[in-house]
Amino acid sequence: MLKHLHTLSGHQNPIYALAHSTEDDIFFSAGNDKGVVEWSLANRAFVKVKMPVQSSVYYLHYDNGLLFIGERSGAFTVYDLAKETVVTRINAHLKPIFDIKTVKTKNELITTGEDGTVAIWSLSDFKEIYRFQAAYDTVRAIAISPDESEIAFGCKDHQIRIYNLSDYSLKLSLDSHTLPVTSLAYHPTGKYLISGSRDAQLKIWNIPNHELLQTIPAHMFTVYDIAFHPTLPYFATSSQDKSIKLWDAENFKLYKILSLEKAGIGHTHSINKIIWSNDGKYLVSTGDDKKVMIWEMD
Repeated sequence: MLKHLHTLSGHQNPIYALAHSTEDDIFFSAGNDKGVVEWSLANRAFVKVKMPVQSSVYYLHYDNGLLFIGERSGAFTVYDLAKETVVTRINAHLKPIFDIKTVKTKNELITTGEDGTVAIWSLSDFKEIYRFQAAYDTVRAIAISPDESEIAFGCKDHQIRIYNLSDYSLKLSLDSHTLPVTSLAYHPTGKYLISGSRDAQLKIWNIPNHELLQTIPAHMFTVYDIAFHPTLPYFATSSQDKSIKLWDAENFKLYKILSLEKAGIGHTHSINKIIWSNDGKYLVSTGDDKKVMIWEMD
């Protein structure tokens, strides 16, 4: 199902962010180090430090040849991968940025983080279009429905706030978690939304009614990331409990636990981020142990 293939080392500090290029096998990592690192998935090797950063990186997002780097300082940088140049660096928020997403149908960029504000930027000139307060404290996660009709925000006050993407009007709030919401992901067909929390639970919300379908006691500690497989009916979760779990995306059955305890190899600290390769053959994970691990679907 999933087995350890390779461990990449080189980071000197905890890693918080991963992103991959859609054109090739290149992916990027960043965290509490001085730069964004480029890796080759095919060669399972370090390529280079892509660019230096001025503060810790909490989020990386790739879209259409551009890498967006969200920093602890509240700034984000736009980096053109083909030209290998910084397009712009914007002081977007007063506190750290925790998530960045692009809305393709509107040609917009969305940033959010510890100040609870959501900022919308034009992808044409990176000018600010609109800003609103989604929470009075941290917004940790963003998820956009596949049809781009709605956007969900995972908030520190336990709430998931759903907005209409057409005009950024508040649609409803979902309140079932008992601790901050730390991860969100829509099923690729849009039939449900999954939320993960510091309460270690996964909650499955029916779309379009947003009814709570199921609560799963998924991990021992915070669920930091949720990633759907690009082609197969699976999703993976990663946690502060040092484990990755692979689930059935239809009936939510647990298929596999990847951890030092269960598999004999795994991360020794919190796993902060996971991404699938474009072809779904590999899962990449990273976290506080400063390592990047590559897992292969067998």
